[in-house]
Amino acid sequence: MSATRIPFSTLPDGTAVEELILTSGALRCSILTYGGAIRSLVVPDKNGNPVDVALGFDTMEDYMSQTCYIGALIGRYGNRIARGKFTLNGVEYNLAINNGPNHLHGGDIGFDKKVWTVESQTDNQVVLSLVSPNGEEHYPGNLTVIVTYTLTGEGLSIAYHANTDADTLCNLTNHCYFNLSGHDSGPVGDQTISIAAQFYTPTDAGSIPTGEIASVEGTPMDLRTPVAIGAHWDDDFPQLTLAHGYDHNWVLDGQPGQLRHVATAHSPTTGITMEVHTTTPGVQFYTANYLHGCPLGKDGAPYDNRWAFCLETQNFPDAPNHPNFPSAVLHVGETYREETLYKFV
Repeated sequence: MSATRIPFSTLPDGTAVEELILTSGALRCSILTYGGAIRSLVVPDKNGNPVDVALGFDTMEDYMSQTCYIGALIGRYGNRIARGKFTLNGVEYNLAINNGPNHLHGGDIGFDKKVWTVESQTDNQVVLSLVSPNGEEHYPGNLTVIVTYTLTGEGLSIAYHANTDADTLCNLTNHCYFNLSGHDSGPVGDQTISIAAQFYTPTDAGSIPTGEIASVEGTPMDLRTPVAIGAHWDDDFPQLTLAHGYDHNWVLDGQPGQLRHVATAHSPTTGITMEVHTTTPGVQFYTANYLHGCPLGKDGAPYDNRWAFCLETQNFPDAPNHPNFPSAVLHVGETYREETLYKFV
């Protein structure tokens, strides 16, 4: 089957939204120009039967009304910035407050709510672009972003590139919700996870990092060997209690900037195993603790809390306000480059 570019819907202002379908061997991926969202990701199970492992919706109205960022590209800044404030080159910037007292995922109208431009498409690859103008959501600089989705026989690669004409923040990610037993199969507690990380960044009640880089040793945050996702998510451990499960940034082992294997998830039901390889310094492991109340998913699936998990590769949350975290500043003349591969083995 060749790559397909088909109409999906139209926004209230008349803007057309398209669905881009990529194929490679037994793998198939559907991406919307709205938010660059992964709408479906079909991979074979242990018996060779196709399983859609990505949550998504059937209508544009559902994508616009949901507040969970399902499948979408996130920017300019993935995750949270405390009180929406940061200082850059001696200037304090005040961003939208859209998550309690904090700034989340780029603000009121982040990259997840933009219609991306299709620069090119082949059977197994699509290149999307977006220009975020100076001052949008109160971020400085005109930011030009290129995201390349490539589907190969082994999985889905997402490559991010960005340039700016003024120093700014840049922390891009994708918010795909995975369920390796199938998007409509229910809670993911019996699926297993491992994350190659000796440390994580504890948070306060608003999910803002305290600044500590804490050892996972002896805590439910130790995911260095495979464990059932639901084995500890209700433990009487303050970090899990505050977040109603896992919703934290892990400090990944290895050298940032190098594509390396950092996490593995597995479904005992389908036999599907997914590895995450990334160049980023961190990953947000989130067990979909707040899905309740979102619209019905594809084919009427009643998505609810803990029906999926996210592995959002990223810089650390609130990095601009913590000098001990990796810098999230993109300078003029630099190119932001990160890559994540979701590999099925």
